[in-house]
Amino acid sequence: MNEKIDFRMATIEDLDTIVRMLADDTLGSQRERYEQPLPDSYLQAFQAIATDPNNELIVACLGVEIIGVQQVTFTPYITHQGGWRATIEGVRTSSAARGKGVGTKLIQWAIHRAKERGCHLVQLTTDKSREDALRFYERLGFKATHEGMKMKL
Repeated sequence: MNEKIDFRMATIEDLDTIVRMLADDTLGSQRERYEQPLPDSYLQAFQAIATDPNNELIVACLGVEIIGVQQVTFTPYITHQGGWRATIEGVRTSSAARGKGVGTKLIQWAIHRAKERGCHLVQLTTDKSREDALRFYERLGFKATHEGMKMKL
């Protein structure tokens, strides 16, 4: 995708689009409830994320259209000499944007943000049945060192 993708913090107005993207795949359709009105659980989760300085719900936009989403959580640890980690969760691209490099740009954005926040490690998990996702994360430098996947920074 050659057009410029912008990244920003999600707003409550984005929540409908975010939940629709989360539900728009084989696994997501089994665990998400995209319906109108959205279940209150999504609103409550959004408020908790939005008010927590160590959580960022990020949308990728092409113009005004949201084409991707991810959550990045920053966690202090006693291990690794009291270092911070970033955990990437809920990475999705809109069905129209899949296969066009949006996912790569989302992950690269999250890695850059983790470095800005002083993290020494980025970690994520992916469902074992998502073989394409596993290969995707490995191509970006993640290693399956544990049950989850991590990248030392």
